[in-house]
Amino acid sequence: MTAPDPKRAFWAGWWACTPFVFAAVPFGLLFGVVARDAGLDLLQTMAMSVVVIAGAAQFTALALLVDQAPVFLALAAGLAVNLRMAMYSAALQPHLGHAPVWQRMVMAYLMVDQAYAVAGQHFEVTPAMHPADKVAYYFGAVLLVCPLWVAATFTGAVVGNAIPPALSLEFAAPICFIALFSPMLRTLPHIVAAGVAVVGAILFSGLPVGVGLICAAFVAMLAGAETERRLTRGRS
Repeated sequence: MTAPDPKRAFWAGWWACTPFVFAAVPFGLLFGVVARDAGLDLLQTMAMSVVVIAGAAQFTALALLVDQAPVFLALAAGLAVNLRMAMYSAALQPHLGHAPVWQRMVMAYLMVDQAYAVAGQHFEVTPAMHPADKVAYYFGAVLLVCPLWVAATFTGAVVGNAIPPALSLEFAAPICFIALFSPMLRTLPHIVAAGVAVVGAILFSGLPVGVGLICAAFVAMLAGAETERRLTRGRS
């Protein structure tokens, strides 16, 4: 195990997340614009971004509220979309579970896709990393993305219709997720799980909002686990 250097690890996590700024900022701007167009005032828009900090869940809940769906249904759909954070937490627990409770609570609150992708991949390729450095690396990643997400939401909510339609901010969401997970497809089980997730999301798209994604994720995890089991059995 290497000697701890939390300051260096923090800035390493910070810089590792910088490429995602180019997708996360437009995504946040788009949410700010859409939320104001949907009738939310500035305080409501900012409260949603500060409390939830998850673009996909925020857009899902907002879409249902615009369609006059009951509030509990919008909350349930947002929670369903955000259940992926539970999977992220389980994957990072072996690396960050040693941290004090208060730190783990802050980590959970600030959990975003970008931080999970960057930190999870880095921890896998550097198993000798000191536990204190892992915590610092994670905080470096989230403390770049989360403030920018809130700032971008505020800018979009304030500027609103002044952003030209030609900018097509909708590109940010798919680009962000492709950039997040494509570097992680390093083994056959990873590729199988990703392929099944794509197919499942299409097949289950007719289900209520959020439910289809959860079903696709569950089937994808089963497919990846079964592929891993067969490969392991074949090598033994």
